[in-house]
Amino acid sequence: MDDTTAGTPLNDEPALPGFPAAPAPEAQASPYRVLARKYRPRTFDDLIGQEAMVRTLSNAFETGRIPQAWMLTGVRGVGKTTTARILARGLNYQKEDGTGAPTIHMPELGVHCQAIMESRHVDVLEMDAASHTGIDDVRQIIDGIRYSPVSARYKVYIIDEVHMLSEKAFNAFLKTLEEPPPHAKFIFATTEIRKVPVTILSRCQRFDLRRIEADKLVAHLGRICQAEGVQADQEALAAIARAAEGSARDSLSLMDQAIAHGAGVVTPDTVRDMLGLADRTQVLDLFEAVMKGDVPAAFAGLRSQYDAGADPAVILSDLAAFSHVVTRLKLIPEAAKDPALSEIERTRGLDYAQKLSVRTLSRAWQMLLKGIPEVQSSSRPISAAEMVLVRLAYAADLPTPDEALRALKDGAPVPSGGPALSRPSGGPSGPSVSGNMALATSQPQPQPRPQAAQTEPTMRLRRFEDVVALAGEKREIVLKAALERDVRLVRFEEGHIELSLTDSGNRTIANDLSRALQQWTGQRWMVSLSSEEGAPTLREQAITAERERKEGAANHPLVQAVLSKFPGAQIVNVIERADKAGEEAETELSEADVLAAHQAEADDDEIF
Repeated sequence: MDDTTAGTPLNDEPALPGFPAAPAPEAQASPYRVLARKYRPRTFDDLIGQEAMVRTLSNAFETGRIPQAWMLTGVRGVGKTTTARILARGLNYQKEDGTGAPTIHMPELGVHCQAIMESRHVDVLEMDAASHTGIDDVRQIIDGIRYSPVSARYKVYIIDEVHMLSEKAFNAFLKTLEEPPPHAKFIFATTEIRKVPVTILSRCQRFDLRRIEADKLVAHLGRICQAEGVQADQEALAAIARAAEGSARDSLSLMDQAIAHGAGVVTPDTVRDMLGLADRTQVLDLFEAVMKGDVPAAFAGLRSQYDAGADPAVILSDLAAFSHVVTRLKLIPEAAKDPALSEIERTRGLDYAQKLSVRTLSRAWQMLLKGIPEVQSSSRPISAAEMVLVRLAYAADLPTPDEALRALKDGAPVPSGGPALSRPSGGPSGPSVSGNMALATSQPQPQPRPQAAQTEPTMRLRRFEDVVALAGEKREIVLKAALERDVRLVRFEEGHIELSLTDSGNRTIANDLSRALQQWTGQRWMVSLSSEEGAPTLREQAITAERERKEGAANHPLVQAVLSKFPGAQIVNVIERADKAGEEAETELSEADVLAAHQAEADDDEIF
């Protein structure tokens, strides 16, 4: 399919290649038709962004494998109803001389084409299921489907928003939809495919119409502006395409509004004023100030855009969108070729992608994503947006919990993320900055390396339990669980472990443990599997020890006295107390407990 083509008007205006010319002065007396209707696609060649569906339909029509029903789904404005009408036109395509067959290639208008595209053909019936939801409406279709078409080849039923039908209406459709007459075809369209029963979906050939990519929307809008004789800036078209979110109808509606707002000239300022968007350059300056931790500059940039009429929630949304752009440019540098990006976004985005880490960018994205609903629901949106920027500037470069623990263990300083209150070297009057210095300098500052880490001896593992504890410390949760649950220790020496597996154990655990130990300790470990039985697993040992503790506690006279006084009571847990002063302290403590128990028995009649 050729994506460079676009829809043409339904009237007989003279056409340029791909588009009609601007209307003649005498034609301007006719009622104005919005761009979404005027440039509605009339053939499959006019559709943009739906190549997979067009390819499938083309092969089906050419081989004669035409199903009895189609289900078209997708977000609003991607062409579901338009595709249904083009399908109906292709099914009933017939030339003036009477020749023709079902096809998707319709270079000229056929006998029924104009009436079908204008929704006035007697054999192509359109029904809005949002206003005809009951079983009586479906009965009318079922009663009329038995009659042959009046003039066309097929009787086509187009049901829009089919998910709005009631349960009884869906059930009434089942038999007719599965075995319709040879002259009947059904085309369903919906935005809520999950609400359509599976019994209906299984009887239809489903097509998911995709969102139209931003670059294709920009090119489409540019061709329409050229056909309409409208001057439009490329950056303005890109802003409209972003606001449309992949919907062709939304983009054309916004273009109509922008043309009226700018008196025939579409500029970035026109689109920003119309949509309440923030200046893209100011958004990038705000992003840089936040990443540098310069809170005063961030506040000034936010207030400037707010005073110009931008919505604080929209400003944060643009910040989040640019954070995503920088992340993509960092991970996929080829994304800079995206035509939807402006030159300033491409240049500065690549610069930020080289300086910022993925951790900083992902955390900024998360904080902005959580801050946008706060701003939207706040009674003071600008204040809420400022607090989001404060959190972002002070906390976006904080270390992760495992990094902080590792730094504390190694003796290295941990960044606090709080305000550093440092001033530039130019003088005491310079602005203060926060602790998030992600973009404060392009040269990394040298960090003092602890001397102890250089002279620290090789890690020593003296027991198998030390290996399991090390796996937990390294956050290898799956490996730690497998060592506790599936491994029976046969022999342990430093550098060599021999073990056997339970029935549920994975034989790859030996290689996994060997590689992990070599990485953690810096020395080679040999881990082998043995056919010997080995000791019980650590989990079995823990269960046995817990059972023994409970049995020992149950034999204690004090516990027996409590259990006898409270029938049905059970020992839930046993906590061992550490000796602080040797056996004498433990003995004294036990004697005190016994005396307390005797006192409790003496007072039993008064208490109970």
